[in-house]
Amino acid sequence: MRFLHSMVRVRDLEASLAFYTGLLGLVEIRRVENRAGRFTLVFLAAPLDQARAADEWAPLLELTYNWDPEDYGSARNFGHLAFEVDDIYATCAKLAAGGVTILRPPRDGRMAFIRSPDQISIELLQKGASLAQAEPWASMPNTGTW
Repeated sequence: MRFLHSMVRVRDLEASLAFYTGLLGLVEIRRVENRAGRFTLVFLAAPLDQARAADEWAPLLELTYNWDPEDYGSARNFGHLAFEVDDIYATCAKLAAGGVTILRPPRDGRMAFIRSPDQISIELLQKGASLAQAEPWASMPNTGTW
């Protein structure tokens, strides 16, 4: 058995791509538009998984955009996606500069939580050992839920 992908439904494909590719840094591997089914599938990979994902179609994040509007609720029942990052502070600073609220700041130099435009929880984990605690993160409170 091996992991293939996680699928999340998105309300606004362009906003979601701006978040996942522009801010989070994922790479689009393939796209499928199904006119009969009225949906678009976009498969994304983390940069270090890009070659493997293009060859094996895994591990991937599948964004499903249904052309007809639907109410998906708060998406809290999904759980979360998790990505390892080289520098948790730099990643959170980039996301915050892009308008993303850091819900659980990386006070410990190890872990942070954010949400996508569709309210999908995303855990960011520092690669390797935790970074030394640093401001403004060390004293930043939690915001909302993740």
